[in-house]
Amino acid sequence: MSSSAKALEPAFQGAGQRMYPLIRKLCLLDWPIDDGTEIWRIENFQPVPLPKSDYGKFYSGDSYIILQTSPGRGGAYLYDIHFWLGKDTSQDEAGTAAIKTVELDAVLGGRAVQYRELQGHETDKFLSYFKPCIIPLEGGVASGFKKPEEEEFETRLYICKGKRVVRLKQVPFSRSSLNHDDVFILDSKDKIFQFNGANSNIQERARALEVIQFLKEKYHEGTCDVAIVDDGKLQAESDSGEFWVLFGGFAPISKKVATEDDIIPEKTPAQLYRPYELLVTFFITLILGSIADGQVKTVDGELSKSILENNKCYLLDCGSEVFVWVGRVTQVDERKVAIQAAEDFVASQNRPKSTHITRVIQGYETHSFKSNFDSWPSGSAPSVAEEGRGKVAALLKQQGVGMKGASKSAPVNEEVPPLLEGGGKIEVWCINGSAKTPVPNEDVGKFYSGDCYIVLYTYHSSERKEDYYLCSWIGKDSIEEDQKMAAKLCTTMYNSLKGRPLQGRIFQGKEPPQFVAIFQPMVILKGGLSSGYKNYIADKGLNDETYTVDGVALISISGTSLHNNKALQVEAVATSLNSNGCFLLQTGSAIFSWHGNQSTFEQQQLAAKVAEFLKPGSAVKHAKEGTENSSFWFALGGKQSYTSKKLSPEVEEIYNFSQDDLLTEDILILDTHAEVFVWVGQSVDSKEKQNAFEIGQKYVEMAVSLEGLSPNVPLYKVNEGNEPCFFTTYFSWDPAKASAHGNSFQKKVMLLFGSGHSAEEKSSSSNNGGPTQRASALAALNSAFKSSPSPRAGSAPKPGGTSSASQRAAAVAALSSVLTAEQKRSSSVSPARPSRSPPAEATLPAPVKSEDSVEVEDSKEVSEVKETEAVEPVLETNGEDSISKTEIDQDENGSECSQSTFSYEQLRAKSDNPVTGIDFKRREAYLSEEEFQSVLGMTKESFYKLPKWKQDMLKRKVDLF
Repeated sequence: MSSSAKALEPAFQGAGQRMYPLIRKLCLLDWPIDDGTEIWRIENFQPVPLPKSDYGKFYSGDSYIILQTSPGRGGAYLYDIHFWLGKDTSQDEAGTAAIKTVELDAVLGGRAVQYRELQGHETDKFLSYFKPCIIPLEGGVASGFKKPEEEEFETRLYICKGKRVVRLKQVPFSRSSLNHDDVFILDSKDKIFQFNGANSNIQERARALEVIQFLKEKYHEGTCDVAIVDDGKLQAESDSGEFWVLFGGFAPISKKVATEDDIIPEKTPAQLYRPYELLVTFFITLILGSIADGQVKTVDGELSKSILENNKCYLLDCGSEVFVWVGRVTQVDERKVAIQAAEDFVASQNRPKSTHITRVIQGYETHSFKSNFDSWPSGSAPSVAEEGRGKVAALLKQQGVGMKGASKSAPVNEEVPPLLEGGGKIEVWCINGSAKTPVPNEDVGKFYSGDCYIVLYTYHSSERKEDYYLCSWIGKDSIEEDQKMAAKLCTTMYNSLKGRPLQGRIFQGKEPPQFVAIFQPMVILKGGLSSGYKNYIADKGLNDETYTVDGVALISISGTSLHNNKALQVEAVATSLNSNGCFLLQTGSAIFSWHGNQSTFEQQQLAAKVAEFLKPGSAVKHAKEGTENSSFWFALGGKQSYTSKKLSPEVEEIYNFSQDDLLTEDILILDTHAEVFVWVGQSVDSKEKQNAFEIGQKYVEMAVSLEGLSPNVPLYKVNEGNEPCFFTTYFSWDPAKASAHGNSFQKKVMLLFGSGHSAEEKSSSSNNGGPTQRASALAALNSAFKSSPSPRAGSAPKPGGTSSASQRAAAVAALSSVLTAEQKRSSSVSPARPSRSPPAEATLPAPVKSEDSVEVEDSKEVSEVKETEAVEPVLETNGEDSISKTEIDQDENGSECSQSTFSYEQLRAKSDNPVTGIDFKRREAYLSEEEFQSVLGMTKESFYKLPKWKQDMLKRKVDLF
């Protein structure tokens, strides 16, 4: 294999061999490409390295090879290779990309996982390298395609799909492309619009906002406006009017028409094809043109790991995904044929384009591959790939009985893990039958292995007034009835605290550092005190080894700091000693503190603390290793040899995922191999919230068999908004994101444009109409009639552009619908104050379709606008939430303010003498012109021309928000 590798592609020399820092800076303003990414483009059937500046750009006429390198254990690397095929790439180039991918794998030692990526049907793993999305471009450098030259800005319409990774596709700029089920982005020269179909997914709406932010910074230098248009809700607002004008005027949109892109392949029961049939598939295809039914037969019986032979290739067909499994000792030529055979197999079955093809090498199987086997022994030696994951964290989504993961690697410093705030209140109860018995304060920290306990730690954090850490601790020798009762009573306490605590289930020997740090010290003793344990050993005729203060006991002292200081009672024999630790030997009234020659000062200090905890006031006899007297050895049953080996700690690493993946509508699982967290979003159904622990337990059972996870791993339930520090440490945590309220879309709106905008999004969706919408429509009319003069006779409008007449028509139509809606409301509801609606003659005609007829009626529209303006003067805000002066002078109850301006000190949100009877969302509007300029540094006219999010930002700075 090595000799073959040397003869392979020179462009791959040195690939994947550098150390890559994998801590990604989460930023929406540029491509967040990991340094572990390398890309080659196929040019003249050869791979050519792509400049870093072009990463994320994929031309539809080309084929690419992408290598993602991440660190494994012991300095090894883990490799994922993707070959991306544009929709217009030639068959020869596509074949070259597939073959060169195998050659790159050979250079890397033949252990990479390989993926075929078709444009528009990429895997989530591939898209996660290029956040927020990739935007395929037309053209290419090979196969006769000409690279597009820089040209005048072109308005583009995109459909945006995906709630974790985004699939963005350009569609024809036409009203017929829109539908009620999807989210669209209209990228025009001066403004980017997001159109939310009435039935579109909330989480897809949130992701689309990230794409808009990227487009704004990348292609508009951060200067264009952004507007959100909701299907069927905000047609009266100026932004909506502008949006429909770009399509030639408002008209109903049609229902969604299913396309090939919407076909999702079904997952079917896995079928494993024999190696011989797989290898000859390629040649059968050459001769017959396709694979006939029955020519490739499946392996009968149970799918087991033992079926796979290391010198063969196999095809595993799962319907939505096809795997090629390659034995370790197969040759490069065989591997090339195998991947080609898989592509021919998929084509012969007429599978959708979204069917993924993944090649795995023996010993580097992915979880999704192993999960299709009835038997994949967890006791077998883990592969290097799985060792590389080792102690890792993986973010998974509960989807029925399946799990879906997203992962990135990043080293974690485990020397000082995040701990809970100290100085809190500790309460401990021991389970005794159907009740819980409080543990006396002097015994808090003692845990008997035959009992179960409930621990409640109440503490004050910097972010919230009071937090709770609630856990059940399960002794390894406890009875099943006590374990169930502990879970039941713990849940009852959780509910009584209104769901605020972090709730956990902890097994003996698997205590996380946050739990250990609460108790200073923590000592685990033999036996049990509960009636259930006592009855159990009596029924079984077992000896009661429960620790007593006057009996013989040997206590092992381990740990070197606050979070891992733990003492454990072990067998009172000399073979239990270890030169790397300290031990306490209790013999009736005497107590020895034995210090191993390699023990640390911290261990010796903990030994003294534990001795005082177990036998307060007793004199401690110190015995250093090698200086023990006969009474010491006599208590242990005689002197014997013991170990002096030091157990090396396991190195832990995590996958570098994002806080943005914690969607409020989901239940997710964070598996660190040291503990498992079930994260529950605020918007999850209440019944699903109750099943959070059950979901976590099902995941643990699955991970035990497939990943070698300990069945006794600590399991926590974490509610959104109450994440503890030892959960958030696995993320680049942004407190602003955690404190945002609403669904995924509303949270993203607030983060990108300010909380005021988010509030208005909510109110506008529930209150379709009213003074604000009327004022916005009037502002749109003002803008339309103040635009540049209409073109001279004979001049044609630019394609895709809009004439001033059509702009006026759309604005008139918008105002008409608002006024009509207000008249209907006023006729059906008795107002609490005199109606301020314009007179009946101000109600405007329905939308006019012909531009010629619009030109004729221009003069009438102008007179109607002037008449309306006379009723209600409008403060123009460049399309950003226009408001009338009359509205400013009235509070929400309809009472008139005695004055129209107030001092800055009165208008401040934290004022000692606050003003009343105003619109508190627009405090700045009540400042005088002079004070407005003094406080905000600009005129009102300039301020209201700013985007809404920027207005909110400035208002926050001066306490007017």
